[in-house]
Amino acid sequence: MFKYVMTFSKTGTICYTSHLDLMRMFKRAFKRGGIKLAYSQGFNPHPKLGFAQPLSLGYEGMKELMEFETVEEHDPSHLREKMSTLMPPGLDIINCSRVVDEKKTLAARTYAAEYIIMIPSGRMPDMTGEEMKQSYMSQEKIITLKKQKKKKEPVEIDIKPMIRDLTFTKGKRLVIKAVLDSGSNSNLSPELVINTVNEYFDMGIDRNDTEIIRTEIFYH
Repeated sequence: MFKYVMTFSKTGTICYTSHLDLMRMFKRAFKRGGIKLAYSQGFNPHPKLGFAQPLSLGYEGMKELMEFETVEEHDPSHLREKMSTLMPPGLDIINCSRVVDEKKTLAARTYAAEYIIMIPSGRMPDMTGEEMKQSYMSQEKIITLKKQKKKKEPVEIDIKPMIRDLTFTKGKRLVIKAVLDSGSNSNLSPELVINTVNEYFDMGIDRNDTEIIRTEIFYH
């Protein structure tokens, strides 16, 4: 079996395609391109294809990561060129590389992600971007509600330890650049950052007018 990592971007209207449909799209593209994926063993075999971290519906992604295994060996540049011709508008293959001697999946190796959050100017506080950052991060704890898979009711959590880096830039829009925990060990949604910034500064943010772009995924 031969393992590869493919980097791609997901922009424009296709960002409203669900993660499940995205997986189906890639599987069909591999089939149309004559690229035979390796399958798992067992009662219900499935293609060995996975993503570092699913991208939330409506988010754009600039450097999304997908790993897959094939039955036959391919030149990575050939795979990139072949798949590029089979992608719909908004899905662009950036790079493909061979992975050697790496047993852990990308999902298991992912630890953080960088997001750009663009918020329309509303009730902006009379502070510079740096002052906003210092004020927000000066809180001893940043408490918000988060839904837990096994619990019916949301629970209170402190998201401050999950924020690795944060910058505020004021202009026609408030732009927040955030590096947040991402992965199986610790995962922070930018939605919770938006919620807590909105509450802390009383900005009256309209989530429907807020854009989120994931610019990078970090993994070991």
